[in-house]
Amino acid sequence: MIKILVIFDSYTGNTEKLAKAVADGAKRVAGTKVMCKKADQVKLADMLTADGIIIGSPAYYGLMTAKLKRLLDSTFKIHGKLEGKAGAAFTTAGGNATGAETTLLSIITAMLIHGMVVQGRASEKHFGAACLGKPNAEALKFGMELGKRTAVLAWKLKK
Repeated sequence: MIKILVIFDSYTGNTEKLAKAVADGAKRVAGTKVMCKKADQVKLADMLTADGIIIGSPAYYGLMTAKLKRLLDSTFKIHGKLEGKAGAAFTTAGGNATGAETTLLSIITAMLIHGMVVQGRASEKHFGAACLGKPNAEALKFGMELGKRTAVLAWKLKK
């Protein structure tokens, strides 16, 4: 059994909808337990017990939201204890060229500093799942795929 923790912040509901697709994708991998929580509901113990952590945020000025940043800032208390866990990121943005990729990179940067193994993608959407506004069918598909690929990575890392 592996545990995947999907953490998100969402003000309009768009990122929450994508978070649920990510969680559904992870659940498709046999033997995977998934928890999906808003950033302000996450405890550091949740992160410690997870084998994989997938974090999503709306793009706010090219960065993650303050709630997610506050959570990640608090992880100094567990620094070094997330090393080797699978990680991935996703975002929703208000329009084209509004900071989706830099938002993903702001999340991934924190994961790399913790020594996590980040799930990338060789074809489009290299840094994680991203969409404009309300997730459409294609964005939800990318979200599900991200969740599934990250769960598979977590299994590989746990072996």
